[in-house]
Amino acid sequence: MKTYFYKRIRSPTRTEVTRKAYLMFTKVLIPAAALALLAGVAAAETYTVEMLNRGEAGAMVFEPAFLQAQPGDTITFVPTDRSHNSATIGELLPEGAEPWDGAINEEVTVTLTEEGLYAYQFDPHAAMGMVGLIQVGAPTNLEEVTAAADDLRGKAKNRMTELLTQVTE
Repeated sequence: MKTYFYKRIRSPTRTEVTRKAYLMFTKVLIPAAALALLAGVAAAETYTVEMLNRGEAGAMVFEPAFLQAQPGDTITFVPTDRSHNSATIGELLPEGAEPWDGAINEEVTVTLTEEGLYAYQFDPHAAMGMVGLIQVGAPTNLEEVTAAADDLRGKAKNRMTELLTQVTE
């Protein structure tokens, strides 16, 4: 018959358990919580703008037509009703901003990185007033967009003028 000898394993002391818990708390949990908090604060928003034949403001509209966002936020233009697109109006963008020109019947997603006003339209129905405005942070190009609104044709001029009244400094 074989005899086995077992080495007795001692249980950790209360001090050792407390020290391990403290190290785990300070080296793992606190940095993880800090990262989670920072990620939540810096998270960009995503907005949806619908392109409609008829909406609350009448025929041929974007809803919402005016949107306030922050740098880094993403806007997706959705052709809820067929045969629409979204495109920037000429150079009515903040300095350094990238223009967009979505295809008819296609969603277009843009991430707005520069502060200022972004004016956009549905190309074929712009004269019918199918225009919109996005304010990203401070309206750095308000004077330029206000002056250019006078050059728009048809209902686009009136609708853009109305949208400019919603801009906050």
